[in-house]
Amino acid sequence: MNPWSAAALIRAKREGRRLDAAQWQALAEGIADEAWSEGQVGAFAMAVAWRGLDAAECRDFTFALRDSGRRLDWCDLPGPVLDKHSTGGVGDCVSLALAPLLAACGGFVPMISGRGLGHTGGTLDKLESLPGYDVNPDPARLARVVREVGCAIVGQSADLVPADRRLYAVRDVTATVDVPELIVASILSKKLAGGAQALVLDIKTGSGAQTPAEADARALAARMQAVAAGSGLQLAAMLSDMGQVLGRTAGNALEVRGVLDLLAGRPRCLRLEALVLAQAARLLHMAGLAECEDAALLRARQALDSGAAAERFARMVAALGGPVDVFAHALPQAPVRRVVTVQGAGVVQAIDVRALGECVVDLGGGRRLPGSAIDPAVGLSEVAERGQRLEAGAALAIVHARTATDAERAAAQVLAAFTLGEAAPAAVPAWRWL
Repeated sequence: MNPWSAAALIRAKREGRRLDAAQWQALAEGIADEAWSEGQVGAFAMAVAWRGLDAAECRDFTFALRDSGRRLDWCDLPGPVLDKHSTGGVGDCVSLALAPLLAACGGFVPMISGRGLGHTGGTLDKLESLPGYDVNPDPARLARVVREVGCAIVGQSADLVPADRRLYAVRDVTATVDVPELIVASILSKKLAGGAQALVLDIKTGSGAQTPAEADARALAARMQAVAAGSGLQLAAMLSDMGQVLGRTAGNALEVRGVLDLLAGRPRCLRLEALVLAQAARLLHMAGLAECEDAALLRARQALDSGAAAERFARMVAALGGPVDVFAHALPQAPVRRVVTVQGAGVVQAIDVRALGECVVDLGGGRRLPGSAIDPAVGLSEVAERGQRLEAGAALAIVHARTATDAERAAAQVLAAFTLGEAAPAAVPAWRWL
């Protein structure tokens, strides 16, 4: 038997043996060129979940994924190449606002994003709520949009980190989304291949996160920083709270509407706005576009308040085939709306955010199988916040559903996800830099 065959490599990891750099390269190539079946990719992912990887293996695996396809070169751009990544959250639409904000401040953001994983939403799925938006432009179009607009949020092309592209889809349906080594390799391989010079890594903690425990999140950040060291990528990591929905919405078109409200200066979620500005300030300072973080924060705030970030977002959407005037465009709306109310008064003490994410998936806003269609209109809006006092009959959330039956089922899921009581819960920081 070929010692580097799929079966041999899977067996080696299943038995806890380590692979060297050449074996990782062969593994990534086998996944990329589809010599490995989907079942073998899934078996490999589960072997890593079961046995783990040491630090050197994780680094070798990351670089093997990076080198499984072409790498983007932005050396001719007149400014720094910036990026961010979130480990996944419910209602996390930060990227949609952050990329144009950075572009308005002099950065260039070729953001390679993904689709939903498990109970968490995907940036590409959200953008596809906008008719015509091309998440897979050809290389020439991508380069033109980045140079002319300053930002482009797109998916992996067929030849950009193709090994991770296949592995990412299989993880979504094999209970291996939350495996730390696979998270590290997936994130950094794409960011390195995409040409990022400075990256903010947003690691979610709390009930709706892929890594709910803070200790696990910190360990993930340390592993990410170890792999990034020496790669030429500046990396800043933060922990952010996923003990409640990030904004007030969960669902693709609903979250896009929240971003449009934020960029246009309409009533918006202040928690979402603050996180966007914090990440923008850190990246602008890291890239030398501001002399200190306070100055960077002021610059980002001015770009948001002036409408400059909104203008960049509109130009990006139009340049990638979406609506010419996205701020006036009618987003998809679900035909059934069901207000979920509480019977008795109380303070929201805890929220099972993962359950809310699963609720959106059950409504059709996420996937149970790779390639399944997503309904962009369904989801939750006006979701109550932790610590919020509710009177009897007040709304916990509004369900947006395709049918009345779906709405009733989702309403029961929402009710079950909230814990109310008399006392206010302990305060949790919205984010902390590591």
